[in-house]
Amino acid sequence: MNPSHNLFLIGPTGAGKTSIGRRLAAHYGLTFVDLDQEIERHCGVDVNTVFEIEGEAGFRQRESALLDECSRRPGVLLATGAGVVLAPHNRQHLRERGYVVWLQTTIEQQLERLERDQRRPLLAVPNRHERLQSMAQVREPIYRELADLAVPGEHGSVAAASERCIALIDHHWQRPDASPRQTA
Repeated sequence: MNPSHNLFLIGPTGAGKTSIGRRLAAHYGLTFVDLDQEIERHCGVDVNTVFEIEGEAGFRQRESALLDECSRRPGVLLATGAGVVLAPHNRQHLRERGYVVWLQTTIEQQLERLERDQRRPLLAVPNRHERLQSMAQVREPIYRELADLAVPGEHGSVAAASERCIALIDHHWQRPDASPRQTA
């Protein structure tokens, strides 16, 4: 168990880290932070443009710097990018600074959820199924090793998925007292 004031969501593209994360943050009284949105806010352009100009390596450098900054904040729910776990120092920050929840999903669910999505540069390929499969081969063992809790993905609404997450998190997360007791 990893007692922490922070919740960090990891998982593949299309797992629901942002949509479920917003609901979890509201439920637990945490500040919601989406790492990709933070990158866009800091850069003043969308993630696709960062990839176009700086390539994946430049994007990953920015992602790592902002992960370091955002994961230091107390009382946050951080929805990470799917590939943030690739760098060992990022995994260390996640492991040491928060309770890590892996939102699982199948490739079929990803394809369904991302069918019309054109915003993800790593999925701008002719065969998305093949790309998602190759990404899963590399990332899934890392997610498994890093996660304090794995939440199986199921078909259904964001509300139902959020309730399922809350039930599991409540059962496993050792959240330190949100307001430290004062001694006289």
